[in-house]
Amino acid sequence: MKTKQKIGLLSFMWTVSFLFSMAQNSQQIQEIRRSVQQQYAPDKRTEVFDIRVEENAQSLVLKGETSSHEAYRTLIQRLQALPYSLQDSIRLLPDVRLQDKTWGVIYNSVGTLHSAPSYSSETVSQVLLGMPVKILDEQGGWRRIQTPEKYIGWINRSVQPMTESELDSYRRQPKIVITRLYTSSYEKANARSQQVSDLVTGNTLAVTGTKGKYYRVVYPDGRKAFVPKADAENEQDWFSHIQQTPEAVTHTALKFMGIPYVWGGTSAKGLDCSGFTKTVYLHHGILLARDASQQVLYGKLIDDTADFTEAQPGDLVFFGTPASNDQPRERVVHVGIYLGDKKFIHASDHIRISSFDPADPLYDAYNSGRYLRTKRILGEVGTPGIEEIRGNDFYRPAP
Repeated sequence: MKTKQKIGLLSFMWTVSFLFSMAQNSQQIQEIRRSVQQQYAPDKRTEVFDIRVEENAQSLVLKGETSSHEAYRTLIQRLQALPYSLQDSIRLLPDVRLQDKTWGVIYNSVGTLHSAPSYSSETVSQVLLGMPVKILDEQGGWRRIQTPEKYIGWINRSVQPMTESELDSYRRQPKIVITRLYTSSYEKANARSQQVSDLVTGNTLAVTGTKGKYYRVVYPDGRKAFVPKADAENEQDWFSHIQQTPEAVTHTALKFMGIPYVWGGTSAKGLDCSGFTKTVYLHHGILLARDASQQVLYGKLIDDTADFTEAQPGDLVFFGTPASNDQPRERVVHVGIYLGDKKFIHASDHIRISSFDPADPLYDAYNSGRYLRTKRILGEVGTPGIEEIRGNDFYRPAP
């Protein structure tokens, strides 16, 4: 073989080998990114992990953002083991521009979370007055926050930024809890005076005193008002009265009867299915995950055959599509609260009671046909995904 042909063949073989090696490296790099995401941030609803790894000659350029510092550190460590130099442009959340104002408290009766910093984006959840949140980012008048159950979304206004020490000071203030489904606060201790804001059940406000039949309160953003004593209760007394029993949970659930279904709703102004179950249990000092597909992962399995002989009132009943050859992953899309006697209460058009029993006038053929399983929450408090909150613990910053 002529020398030029040999050189050409060797060059071709080197090029093929180089390209093959680069392809293998690219595959390895992307696999590292995927495995880190799967380990530390598998659910985009509770962690931000939007990281891209781009190859540039003999260097890797890291772009994007993440709220998981563990994921960030692990990704850097694993990529440093490869024969590349790193250019790190990852933005860690909370963003440094926030300085130390990375906590906040909701100051409107109900705040709405969106999937993006725009009113035209999807509504994903709601937060209640007095709820502590973590602030991750801000864009214009929008802030990206993380709720106590670690759900992430964008909110326009509605949250008073605080440092951790300011939040700690706030959580130590005595408070009242709104117990009536709907009420108002007033400028004076008189219901005929100017309304300061509307209020819904589950709202909490710092209380500074009383005047006649009213609590004197202050909002997280500094507004002052009066709330009728008949519509609220001292927070410590409220927590001391909490009962985590089947009867108590179903009694609370029935208070929401008729409230309209609202996608993303977790308040008396409107509820979606998992927002309803989460809100009911929050009224009993139990913090659940936000969505049905998250809630189903926790608690004790009671039934998955539609037998219901072991089910008790207060259990969660889940609905969806089981895994199959055509659909390898189960889809959980709906949840309700079991009432006993094969009845359950859920958000469907409005909060209503339905039945699994074909002989019952309330029979729900559609949901009976997509029933998946029953999980127990009561008695499982303290296990993963079922957190108990008591008094000022609710205002403790999440890790």
